[in-house]
Amino acid sequence: MSSTPSSPLHLAVALDGTGWHPASWREPVARPRELFTAGYWTDLVTEAERGLLDFVTIEDGLGPQSSHFLDPDDRTDQVRGRLDAVLVAARVAPLTHRIGLVPTVVATHTEPFHISKAIATLDYVSAGRAGLRVQITARPTEAAHFGRRTIPRIRAYDDPAAQELLTELFDEAADHVEVVRRLWDSWEDDAEIRDAATGRFIDRDKLHYIDFEGPRFRVKGPSITPRPPQGQPPVTALAHDTVPYRLVARAADVGYVTPHDADEARAIVAEIRAAQEAAGRATEPLHVFADLVVLLDDDPATAAARLDRLDTLAGEEYRSDARVFTGTPAQLADVLQELQTAGLTGFRLRPAVAGHDLPAVTRGLVPELQRRGVFRRAYEADTLRGLLGLSRPANRYAAPAHV
Repeated sequence: MSSTPSSPLHLAVALDGTGWHPASWREPVARPRELFTAGYWTDLVTEAERGLLDFVTIEDGLGPQSSHFLDPDDRTDQVRGRLDAVLVAARVAPLTHRIGLVPTVVATHTEPFHISKAIATLDYVSAGRAGLRVQITARPTEAAHFGRRTIPRIRAYDDPAAQELLTELFDEAADHVEVVRRLWDSWEDDAEIRDAATGRFIDRDKLHYIDFEGPRFRVKGPSITPRPPQGQPPVTALAHDTVPYRLVARAADVGYVTPHDADEARAIVAEIRAAQEAAGRATEPLHVFADLVVLLDDDPATAAARLDRLDTLAGEEYRSDARVFTGTPAQLADVLQELQTAGLTGFRLRPAVAGHDLPAVTRGLVPELQRRGVFRRAYEADTLRGLLGLSRPANRYAAPAHV
């Protein structure tokens, strides 16, 4: 799936607590006392839908947030604690109408059977708007929460042992997604008969054992949940390097990457497309979105000053895996269109302060992109697959139709 400068953009937002800057909860618009309420999350997703965005992702994890990548910290001046992302999405789903809902799940310590039925249920609750963001964890402390395996602490990422561990975790995530996808297909679309007169509710011949056997999972199936409305809810993943790029190429419908300029974006897209071909998926649609942290204001100096103020509150300069953009919606539109020339098909924006920067996206950036003719003026589909231009896939276990 390629992109040209005049192609319509896909646009998503990543929701994480009160925002991606660690001091965001201290801003007047942040609503930290409401962070663990359904109303708070409903308001954010409703605002994103107001801007006609393709979908929202909802962050999650298996341990408290930390200022250290692999270890817990003792900070008390930053948000700690989360609601379950899948359950938040399920709560918000009946109160929204067209926007996609993509919760994060951590494959490393969760069973694919559980995830398959949770996302299938979300797809039913949302009438076809569910997705999945698959993630791994290499934190030893999170492994200790489950007690089923131990994960050695990574000392240096260029260490061969660390590379071997990360490769194993990402390969496991790819298998996890494969099991989830097979379970979604384990019920054929017309397996439910629901004929009260004859007393037949299901056609047992249209439920299938998936009989998946690999080095990490042995799953018989079938699922307990009928095939989701979308058939296969879109699978997404964040990737920063070659090993996770292979996960995107092998298992995802949407990959999020973190280039800092168009040249870097072009190189990343080329690597993912090559890996996609190597995985035998060259003809399948695969979106590549760039992630950016955004601080948007009517004046560039105001946005830069706001970042400085937040950094001062946090006691350190904010650093991110993704590019941090400060400026106006029009300036951001320029950046997105420049990056799009590198072959990106969309963008996932991370609002630095959700209460400020999400409305700046929906009420500032979106109208600017619409004026330029590169973003929708109305939702054109009822499902997330439809919004992303993905057709509904055939069931792998169903017998081919005879014409």
